[in-house]
Amino acid sequence: MFRQIIVGLDGSEKARKGAHVGIDLARYYSGQVTLIHVPHAETAAFVLDSMAGYHSGLTSPTFDEIERAGQKVLDEALIIAADMGFERIKTHMPHGDAATEILLHADEIGADLIVTGRRGLSGISSLVLGSTTHRISHLAKCACLSVI
Repeated sequence: MFRQIIVGLDGSEKARKGAHVGIDLARYYSGQVTLIHVPHAETAAFVLDSMAGYHSGLTSPTFDEIERAGQKVLDEALIIAADMGFERIKTHMPHGDAATEILLHADEIGADLIVTGRRGLSGISSLVLGSTTHRISHLAKCACLSVI
């Protein structure tokens, strides 16, 4: 049923819960998981802020810092997979609009399910612009699961 599962990550706790759920479903259905993170300055600042010596309120992250923060988000999810003993996992870190990139990759790999956190790091901007999860659930050609 769910053989190709995409888990959208943004560094939030809800996304980490989504990784657990997606990996658990893939294990049950003998599927594969693709972890996707689309890095942006906002999410990078959140991730980098937790790293020693970086103060996101003072500077905007550079492209290299955004890439490093994006890799940290993926690495955290890979640790979750390893802790769960799950090995059928890939990562993907495109650049662009998160919902668009996740939907494009879902189409490319023939995803059966896209798992995202219900609310990520976007906060008030999601009320104005519409959340990534909301856009994915409305436009996806496969099943979607938002994790609370």
